[in-house]
Amino acid sequence: MTFSPSFLRVVGIASGALWLAGCAAPQVSDDAPPAVVDSTAAEAVAGDRPASEVAASDPAPLLPSLFFPGDAEQFVAWRCQPAQDLVSAYADDELRLWSRQGAYRLVPAVVASGARYTVDDLSFWNRGDEAVVESDNGRLDCQQDMTRTAMTRADRPGVMFHGRGNEPGWIVSLDHDTPRLSLLLDYGERELRLPYRVTVMDNANGRVRLVSGDAEQPFLLELEARACFDDMKGDPFPVRVTLTLDGQTYRGCGQGIAP
Repeated sequence: MTFSPSFLRVVGIASGALWLAGCAAPQVSDDAPPAVVDSTAAEAVAGDRPASEVAASDPAPLLPSLFFPGDAEQFVAWRCQPAQDLVSAYADDELRLWSRQGAYRLVPAVVASGARYTVDDLSFWNRGDEAVVESDNGRLDCQQDMTRTAMTRADRPGVMFHGRGNEPGWIVSLDHDTPRLSLLLDYGERELRLPYRVTVMDNANGRVRLVSGDAEQPFLLELEARACFDDMKGDPFPVRVTLTLDGQTYRGCGQGIAP
């Protein structure tokens, strides 16, 4: 899968200052929310079938690979100047990078010191707890912040995607084998288990939209591969999650969980 590095093409020069349009706002988004993926192989499969053919009787759909850390064991938060927040995950043969505007897969490049990854004109050069992100349009100077250990199936058995938010506390979990999800709402006081249908599966841009398969309990769940930070602890995640249920909107962060 090839991702165009529009990530830094949104960089502009204003009064002599470089800016990259909002990399990662902590759970506050004006855009449509996050999306999901089950494994790296999902890229080749998830978008091949029309959404109308994905029914509750089908296996769970494969989700975009950039919802996942790949082989990486942790997610890393980066605080950058000018005013940017990024999330990265170091897999075996690539770097996965998330900003507020998109998600990217970079491959290793030869460098005298540190570790450098590139795709097209986008470059991420990491030396210790510092990194420089460059493109033809500008540069970001970044400092490593928090890290978070990636969730695995050992942590969440039977779960393909896990998302959560705060105030009030809520959790969403997508089954790994069937198109059903579990919702835990209002700090655990309300629990729902519902089928879902896929209405948007955009692998190229890392967007998924799910709606209820139960007419008596409608909901809308939107997932998008973007940098996201827990608004209480600041933990980094690769997916923004927005749930609309019973006239209320819940916002949070999430992660795909591979087998």
